[in-house]
Amino acid sequence: MKTTKILLASTALTIAAGAAYADGHMADDMTLVSWGGAYQKSQQRAYVEPYLEMNPGVSAVWDESSAEAVAKLRAMNEAGNVTWDLVDVVAADAIRLCDEGLAMEIDPDEILAPAPDGTSASDDFGDLLVSDCFIPQIVYSTTFGYRTDLVGDTPPTDVCAVFDTETYPGKRALEKRPINNMEWALLCDGVAKGDVYDVLETEEGQEQALAKLDTIKDDVIWWSAGADTPQLLADGEIVMGSTYNGRLFSVIEEQNQPVAMLWDAQVFDLDGWIIPTGLPEDRLARVMDFVKFATDTQRLADQAKYISYGPARASSAPLVGDHADMGIAMAPHMPTDPNNAKNTFLYNYEFWADYRDDIDAKFQAWLAK
Repeated sequence: MKTTKILLASTALTIAAGAAYADGHMADDMTLVSWGGAYQKSQQRAYVEPYLEMNPGVSAVWDESSAEAVAKLRAMNEAGNVTWDLVDVVAADAIRLCDEGLAMEIDPDEILAPAPDGTSASDDFGDLLVSDCFIPQIVYSTTFGYRTDLVGDTPPTDVCAVFDTETYPGKRALEKRPINNMEWALLCDGVAKGDVYDVLETEEGQEQALAKLDTIKDDVIWWSAGADTPQLLADGEIVMGSTYNGRLFSVIEEQNQPVAMLWDAQVFDLDGWIIPTGLPEDRLARVMDFVKFATDTQRLADQAKYISYGPARASSAPLVGDHADMGIAMAPHMPTDPNNAKNTFLYNYEFWADYRDDIDAKFQAWLAK
């Protein structure tokens, strides 16, 4: 029954959008929601600017609230006033928004472009279509950067250096949320990689992770925006910190700061679009037109010219070339490069979709102590 409802809803929305196309009733503006910084700039250059050039009279504005997308869309829906047209979220948040009916269910083969050789969008994106509402854009990782001039003669090679304040004294930066921090804490407290989520399901496992984080709590600067850690590293205020690999690429290669990557136990994740439910037909039609363009094979390959995130389409990978401005080959800077992916940690979307609210509350209470 659920599948039937999904298909009917998707068909109805596609028909509505199609009718709006036919009548020419497409909105002239879009509000796009993303994360700011280097990533948002890559989106602007790779597909927003080309789209606007192809569509004179259309405008797009950015809202940098993706980190708060779930809470804000809940509030907008409750107020009956959804002001966002297209929202960039991580996969776990897409699953939550889909489960709550706040994100539109889609048929990728109906609304997304096929690959140049005719391969369907669903086959081209493959296993990265982790939700009925999710349109993947990139594979990225959350990992650590460190100041090369602050780590002495023995640069860190494993993620547990974060907890070693004796060898690597100084402040660390960690994201102000439980995701990734809890996993790293358990790994560095002796839990086997394959057992991390089984342990984290339990009250005892959650307490174990927080107890490990307690050992460095006084040395942590907590960040909320992806730009925070690169700035703290550039300013020399921290010895190491977590952030998205593309942010670190920017501070290392573009800004030429004395920073290096610690790829060990990098956490692979997906990022992509969701379309909020309940958009008026003219706005939905515009979004459908834009998202088909923005997620085609060439556009996702183009985004990798500006930031070191792997495109989500299989057909895009062979088209990844050099950085648009610096001319350096981008493939070796991708989190999926074999030299960088020797010890990765696979993020469990379903776990965090199920446990996020409860563990968030516990984590925030621990922070406040």
